[in-house]
Amino acid sequence: MAIIPQKRLFDYHEIENLGDLERLRLVLENVPDEELMRELEKERDHGRDDHPVRAMWNSILAGVVYQHPSTESLRRELSRNGQLRYLCGLDSVPSSAAYSRFLNKLFIKQEVIEAIMDRLVEELGEVLPDFGEKLAMDGKAIDTFASPRQKGTEELEKDGRRDFDADFGKKVYRGQREDGTKWEKVVRWFGYKLHLLVDAMYELPIAFEVTPASYGEVPIAHDLIDQVAEDHPQLIDRGDVYLGDRGLDDRKLIVKLHQDLGIKPVIDIRNMWKDGEETRLLEGRENVVYDYSGTVSCYCPETGTSREMAYGGYEKDREALKYRCPASHYGIQCRGIGSCPVSGGVRVPLSEDPRVFTPIARSSYRWEREYKNRTAVERVNSRLDVSFGFENHTIRGLKKMKFKCSLAFMVMLAMALGRVREKQEDKLRSLVKAV
Repeated sequence: MAIIPQKRLFDYHEIENLGDLERLRLVLENVPDEELMRELEKERDHGRDDHPVRAMWNSILAGVVYQHPSTESLRRELSRNGQLRYLCGLDSVPSSAAYSRFLNKLFIKQEVIEAIMDRLVEELGEVLPDFGEKLAMDGKAIDTFASPRQKGTEELEKDGRRDFDADFGKKVYRGQREDGTKWEKVVRWFGYKLHLLVDAMYELPIAFEVTPASYGEVPIAHDLIDQVAEDHPQLIDRGDVYLGDRGLDDRKLIVKLHQDLGIKPVIDIRNMWKDGEETRLLEGRENVVYDYSGTVSCYCPETGTSREMAYGGYEKDREALKYRCPASHYGIQCRGIGSCPVSGGVRVPLSEDPRVFTPIARSSYRWEREYKNRTAVERVNSRLDVSFGFENHTIRGLKKMKFKCSLAFMVMLAMALGRVREKQEDKLRSLVKAV
């Protein structure tokens, strides 16, 4: 916490029951920002100190907590809200120029600010024994406040009104209607893409990256999981599943998660097979096939009838999925069961096709149950829009976008940590309204 050293005329505890200020109190008391404060104070040294560094920083955090889209909006709130000024440690409202200078100093402290977020992740891992067990990742489109640049403007001076870091992004959604017809929806935007890795149970951020909109999700997914493995090995050790949509369907990522990190990938799959290729023959078997989504079927040697085999579980010591004969398992009449080479079941090694066959079988109920938890990252993304103002922002430039995301995630984590420390675990997701 950026502690304000000067004494006041009344006790701090008088503000503990001020309702809406409860959220800011939780953040200020739980952000491990002392290193950042000392660096900024050292840089200011004997310069003007009309508004102390710690008070300015606290007011910046207040702007995030209360969803102020601009500095001017925050200044108006500070000017009419004496209690908020008190909580931040301000005697008067800083000028726009003072905020501009202070923010410029913060922009170059991105590494220190990210270190604060990492520390909050560490502390949450210490107080929540299952934090990090279920990881989920997704990408989010964020428009820049600037308009798309016109041809011939590349050499114009970067005056803050244009965004030379942003570019165009596109995401294609495909599906199939009930009548069998296919549909496609294309979403385009000019700006950035937020790549976010979260804890799916607590809906809290663990790591993120911001890139221009055109960047792919898979390379950043590799970078983020490597980053977590290096910075938070205890979370990787306790990690059980990694959830992602088909945009993260990548053989190398799946192999890395399972073989290198011991985490079960639950990632939706794209149909990468050639047109008309519906099934493939299982290696070493004459009458067992599988499709691109991992459904294993057998053919009766007498009638040629195809039946889906019953999933029998994952054998860790063999690195294989077990499937049982449907006739034996379900009591189905099969004329060829006596001569069938897989009447006793079959084991499918994951090495047959690591994209298709994963430790949690795609055809199992558990896969469906786990995959539903992936929506946690969508809720965190939605919280960014609704609760932290990214739906209607004034941000231009990659550095500023990353800085604003860092502050938002820092606030989320600090508020959650405060809830846990105050024995309010049931309110971990109450990041906007103090209930």
